[in-house]
Amino acid sequence: MGVGGFMAAAMISPMVRFALDPALEAAGESDFVSVATVDQLTEEPQRFTFQVTVEDAWYTSDQSRTAWIYREGDNIIALSPTCTHMGCVVNWDTNEEFPNQFFCPCHDGRFEKSGQNVPNTPPTRPLDVYDMEVRDGTIYLGRPIQRNSV
Repeated sequence: MGVGGFMAAAMISPMVRFALDPALEAAGESDFVSVATVDQLTEEPQRFTFQVTVEDAWYTSDQSRTAWIYREGDNIIALSPTCTHMGCVVNWDTNEEFPNQFFCPCHDGRFEKSGQNVPNTPPTRPLDVYDMEVRDGTIYLGRPIQRNSV
């Protein structure tokens, strides 16, 4: 019985490895994608939509992503639009009761302009920021980076 189990394992293991290989590969560094130019930015957050190529195990596809980008002095801030409470999409300055804040309509989540979550609202941490580079006046975004505080 032991020999039979050993032989079965020897025959099946290459097939399992073949099936799982794409899922087990280490994820490479995220490519940066051109999103906007520095000249387009203001001190008011603006929504920019861009395309990224995503490799998911056996498939490669182009997906649309969004970022809220603005200038704060010499700094450029690129925030993820995904609410950290339940994953809904936040919008800038759309709630009349709470002007100049990001607002999540799903559960009334709110964030300051910096992305900091407003105390006593559902989100428990700030909006994520994008990994970002500025080259020759063009803004390139990578993956979102999770923050626990601002």
